[in-house]
Amino acid sequence: MRATGLAVDGSAAGARPDPLAAVLERIADAATLAGLDDGLHQMIAMPERVLEVAVPVRRDDGRIEVLRGWRVHHDTSRGPGKGGVRFHPLVDAREVTALAAEMTVKCAVVDIPFGGAKGGVAVDPGTLSLGELERLTRRYTYDVASLLGPERDVPAPDVNTDGRVMAWIMDTMSMLRGQAVPGVVTGKPLAIGGSHGHVGATSTGVVQCVGAIFARLGLDVAGARAVVQGYGKVGAPLVYLLTSLGMRVVAVEDVSGGVYNPAGLDPAALSAHVGRAGAVVGFAGGDVLAPGELFRLDCELAVPAALDGAITAEVAEHLGARVVVEAANGPTVPEADDVLDRRDVVVVPDVLANAGGVTASYFEWVQARQGYPWEPDLVASRLHASMERAFEATWERAGQLGVSLRRGAVVLGIERVAEATRLRGLFP
Repeated sequence: MRATGLAVDGSAAGARPDPLAAVLERIADAATLAGLDDGLHQMIAMPERVLEVAVPVRRDDGRIEVLRGWRVHHDTSRGPGKGGVRFHPLVDAREVTALAAEMTVKCAVVDIPFGGAKGGVAVDPGTLSLGELERLTRRYTYDVASLLGPERDVPAPDVNTDGRVMAWIMDTMSMLRGQAVPGVVTGKPLAIGGSHGHVGATSTGVVQCVGAIFARLGLDVAGARAVVQGYGKVGAPLVYLLTSLGMRVVAVEDVSGGVYNPAGLDPAALSAHVGRAGAVVGFAGGDVLAPGELFRLDCELAVPAALDGAITAEVAEHLGARVVVEAANGPTVPEADDVLDRRDVVVVPDVLANAGGVTASYFEWVQARQGYPWEPDLVASRLHASMERAFEATWERAGQLGVSLRRGAVVLGIERVAEATRLRGLFP
């Protein structure tokens, strides 16, 4: 196990859009708008710690495979680190650090007492048996255990991880501590201290933001056309929820391809098809959508709910939607922001739109510390109120500055982090 340094100068890291460079560019812009001095800006931009670990895993056939994993604390001035753990072959240190920085801003925007953290392992979990996945999770947890704890860093599910993985993390930490520590993770199954309302909270928050921005812009929700990129833990519920709101979800795309129906896709039939086939491709209730066409379709709403970097400047130039509500983390690169602004496309940014998940995680953490579960209606009402306050605060700050909602949201978050940093002072 070794701690590593990480350059944060935005240097390229391969052919993919560099997520860390994008986040640092937005933080720098927010620092300028907020009038922060250079020292305070640097304190907020630089991650507090980046831990890289070797994760040896015994495969079922007896072979040992060594994987690479990370856990990053970006900023903990407002509270314990909070952020998911993802298992994906493209995970690397820069991506995890970028996601941790986004969590810093997101937690501040929704005004919950957490800082930003994130973790991941570079692995394709589809190649692992259930036993291998459990051994990987437990060894990774052991390797980063020095950073975890209810008062220090609280992981949650992310890409390719779920409640079962969180249960393994919690159990591993409990074994290491010699006592139950249900508050060490969120997104757990209900049977071991999870919370009502956590599953689907991200999608619920996204839909609430859709309703809020349509109301602000004077657009009718009923009959409005929507396209959704991604059909996973967030995208799949969104198809149901947007349809329930009165919208027509005319196109959905996942890694296998896309389907299109101008009359609107049937959510139940699509879900049943994916349950059988494992992908949206082949769905009889829609036509095949050519690669790269999803965001070109004429519609009122586009929801990126897959991985980062989906909306590039080129995609933005041909985007057919009037409004973008970001369900994924970092789906729009900075160069695309300028294009979307020029074309008067309104974007509700990820640090606001998908904050329902971390808000529900906060509620679960509070319940674990209280040792008292909340009723489902209480979770739902508090989630709605938190998202409403965050949207109103973002809308107001963006209006005061005369900037986009993204810039307004990041300024709002950075100002709250800066206030906490100033109040705490500098040690020693």
